[in-house]
Amino acid sequence: TKAGALAANYPFATIDPNVGIVEVPDSRLIKLEEMVQPKKTIPTTFEFTDIAGIVKGASKGEGLGNKFLSHIREVDAICQVVRAFDDKNVTHVSGRVNPLDDIEVINMELVLADLESVEKRLPKIEKMARQKDKTAEMELRILTQIKEALEDGKPVRSIDFNEDDQKWVNQA
Repeated sequence: TKAGALAANYPFATIDPNVGIVEVPDSRLIKLEEMVQPKKTIPTTFEFTDIAGIVKGASKGEGLGNKFLSHIREVDAICQVVRAFDDKNVTHVSGRVNPLDDIEVINMELVLADLESVEKRLPKIEKMARQKDKTAEMELRILTQIKEALEDGKPVRSIDFNEDDQKWVNQA
């Protein structure tokens, strides 16, 4: 992306997210451009946000903790990039290279952060649901289902929601 992001050999070298924007090649756009000959052609772009790595305990504030989690809440999708090579000149935050462990740490920290968010929201929704607020009753039912999955270490994406509940989750 030519964004000039720092790449350094120490943990948390990037505290603030690095953003890169990439044009998406599309042969259909080229054909349309040839046919219509507009004054300007604007291709679709993809914005990538490189967020600093996550460490075990991030959901409790370790490493960049809450800062990392606040940045990741702002993205639409997550692409995990983990290290799968040994190099004595490149340190690893846990002291050893194990990509599967790294993926598990990332996933579990995201589950724990989601669980914390759900647990914060539930008391307010429970109160509203007791007042027979239909929307709150639906949210309470969904959040309870989500909480159970998260407590079992399962991410929200693993839950098989019905169509209406899935729409609500996608908008939440």
